[in-house]
Amino acid sequence: MLLKNKKFLISGLANKYSIAAGIAHAMHREGAELAFTYQNERLLKNLGPIAESCGSDILIECDVSNDDSIQSSFNKLSKRWEKFDGFIHSIGYAPADQLEGNFVDVTNREGFKIAHDISSYSFTAMAREAKPMLNDNSALLTLTYLGSTQTLPNYNVMGLAKASLEANTRFLAASMGRDNVRVNAISAGPIKTLAASGVKNFRKMLSQHSKRAPLGRTITAEEVGNVAAFLCSDYASGITGEITYVDAGFNIAAMPLDDIEE
Repeated sequence: MLLKNKKFLISGLANKYSIAAGIAHAMHREGAELAFTYQNERLLKNLGPIAESCGSDILIECDVSNDDSIQSSFNKLSKRWEKFDGFIHSIGYAPADQLEGNFVDVTNREGFKIAHDISSYSFTAMAREAKPMLNDNSALLTLTYLGSTQTLPNYNVMGLAKASLEANTRFLAASMGRDNVRVNAISAGPIKTLAASGVKNFRKMLSQHSKRAPLGRTITAEEVGNVAAFLCSDYASGITGEITYVDAGFNIAAMPLDDIEE
């Protein structure tokens, strides 16, 4: 098992359809002991059964928009785990009014600040609190999306926030590397999740993805989970600061080859 005797914290698991759920199940399958954070009591109801299925009773409230809450969550974790091996940051958010319409018309200062604070800064804030508790050869992992490098209808300010998150990944990797802590990101293809439902016309995005991707389909949370388990394992000990695409090859294709007639 890739993650036997390792302990990981998973943040951002909203329900059973979340990418973070796919990651949790893959890590549990590979032998990891897991802990979870949740944003509020409403999401705790969804998280409980998933955590139980992964053999975990460590569920800690954490609002990543609040530094005191982040600090408190790691203090609570330290009561159960003196040391652990890394965490999964599957957190992203922008107000709904920022994810519909023409980018220059709908983007405002407050929405911009919120998107970057929750989607990018929170990764750094969590890394700082986790650092004293991390074992040698630990791994931090976050989730990004192609909107960081290419424009997409209605994705708007989240694309900018994901670009920030990817830069964040590189700078954290450089900052924490001498402590033998690796930091990576997975750029996952579109999956039907609670977060994705906030983007207008998301179903059309799924259709376009299947048409253009070399594998001719979308991907699953389980496939993302498998890659996450690898990147957090000792088999990936030489990999840090990387953005790994798990998107059925969509990012390499400018257009479907089938659209070009002989």
